[in-house]
Amino acid sequence: MEEIMQLDNVFQYNELLHCETLHPLVNVIDFSTCTPAEHIRFCLGFYAVFLKDVKCGDIQYGRSTYDYQEGTLVFIAPGQCVGITRRGEMFQPKGWALLFHPDFIRGTQLGRNIRNYTFFSYAVNEALHLSQQERGTIVDCLHNIRAELQHPIDRHSRTLIINNIEMFLNYCIRFYDRQFVTRSEIANKDILSRFEEILNGYFRSDRPQTIGLPTVQYCARELHLSPNYFGDLIKKETGKTAQEHIQLYVIDTAKERIADRGLSISEIAYDLGFKYPAHFTRLFKNVVGCTPNEYRATC
Repeated sequence: MEEIMQLDNVFQYNELLHCETLHPLVNVIDFSTCTPAEHIRFCLGFYAVFLKDVKCGDIQYGRSTYDYQEGTLVFIAPGQCVGITRRGEMFQPKGWALLFHPDFIRGTQLGRNIRNYTFFSYAVNEALHLSQQERGTIVDCLHNIRAELQHPIDRHSRTLIINNIEMFLNYCIRFYDRQFVTRSEIANKDILSRFEEILNGYFRSDRPQTIGLPTVQYCARELHLSPNYFGDLIKKETGKTAQEHIQLYVIDTAKERIADRGLSISEIAYDLGFKYPAHFTRLFKNVVGCTPNEYRATC
C-alpha cells in the first residue's frame, strides 16, 4: 500500500516544497517559485485551496482519481487526503496554494462560519472551474494575502489576513454560484430526474422498513456526488434544499396511502420508514397544516 504523508502543520508543507515560512499557521505559495517535487499523497491537518494552472496527472482524492484541468480550484479541509499518484518522477508544480490552520481563524467570525463554505467538503471532481477573469480576481486576492504576510507583524496583521481570506472564500462562493448556473441545463435536469428516480426506487423497495427514511447522504452517494455539492446544486436549481425535496416526496407518498382507509396511520408511518408514528404526524402537520387523521377525513 502506498504511504500517505501526514502534514499537520503549514510549515511542514512549506518544508516539503522548500518554501519560505512567512507565518507558521498560514501561507500563500506561488508554485512557480518552488523547486521540482516528487509525486506524493498526503493527509492535511489544515485548510488548503489549490489553484492548478497546468494539467499535472491523476490527482488521487480518497479512493477516487481526478484528472486536473487547467484553471481549477480545489478545496481541502483538515483530515482529507489528496495527492498525485506516485510514478517515481519529479515534476515542476505550477499555480498557487492558500494554506491556513484552524488555529489561525479560531475565535473569529471566519472560524465560526467556516462550515458555511460547504465547498471544502466537495469531492475533488466537483472542483471550481474559473474563467480567465475569475482567475485574475482569485490571484489578486492571493497576492493581497501574501503581501500582508510579508508585512512586518503588528496588531492589525491577523485581522487583515483573515479578512482577505474571507474575501477570497466569498469570491469562491460567487464563482460556484456562476458554475451552478452555467452548468449544462440538461445535466442539471438529469440530476433532478435521477434524484426523483432514486426516491421512487427507494419507496418501491423494503429499504424504508429496514433502514428508515432516505437521507441526503444516501441520495448523493447514489448520484456519485458529495452531499454538500449535491445539496448546493439542488438548492441553486430549485430554491429548496435536498432535505425539503425528500420530505415533500415522503408527504406526497403518505397522502396516497392515507387515502387507503385499510391502513392505519401507524402502519403508514412505519412503512414510510419513520421510527415513531408521532414523528410522522409532526412532519405531516408541519408541511400540510393538519394531522394525517384530519387529512384522511377530507379524502
